[in-house]
Amino acid sequence: MYTLEDGTCLVNSTRKIITNYLKNNKNRIQLNLSNKKFVKKVGVFVTLNTYPNNNLRGCIGYPEPVLSLKDSLEQAAIAAATNDPRFPSIHRKELDSILIEVSILTNPEILPGPPSGYVHEIEIGKHGLIVENRSNRGLLLPQVATEEEWDKEEFISKTCIKAGLFPDAWHDKNTKVYRFQAVIFSEITPDGKVVEKRFYEG
Repeated sequence: MYTLEDGTCLVNSTRKIITNYLKNNKNRIQLNLSNKKFVKKVGVFVTLNTYPNNNLRGCIGYPEPVLSLKDSLEQAAIAAATNDPRFPSIHRKELDSILIEVSILTNPEILPGPPSGYVHEIEIGKHGLIVENRSNRGLLLPQVATEEEWDKEEFISKTCIKAGLFPDAWHDKNTKVYRFQAVIFSEITPDGKVVEKRFYEG
């Protein structure tokens, strides 16, 4: 549904949002994202990585389609740059060494039980995961399992840990596990060419 042209527009817009927010006294910028695809409600994550080391520098987003793509993109972009609790806020001088990645998510779908069958419902590189148990919730994007070279059980366990749970919490009857897919667009170099990243065949 989202073309490379769309992805390039979204990634470039994300850089403009962050740049303007950091350099211009936090005033927001009006972007021309009038394409019908950009007003549809979808989940989206903005990931910031260092260049050239490709270390995570910030990642925030919306798992569910609660806002339009353009609105969720703006909020996720600013939050990833300034409000990820794992990292200090990005300084504007860092922008020249930051890669921007935008992931557009499908709606999460719950995995059918029993837990022993979850590994058969997951494809590494294709699916991201959400683990939920009462007030605890954690999400890992599809690209994470591939980049970390995890197998399926490791992926579920790491998502449990992300949710603040024990690694084997996915066996708990009160734990829900969801899967989703993502279209991923990323800069190759800071403020450079944008490509669609694929981590599976098909």
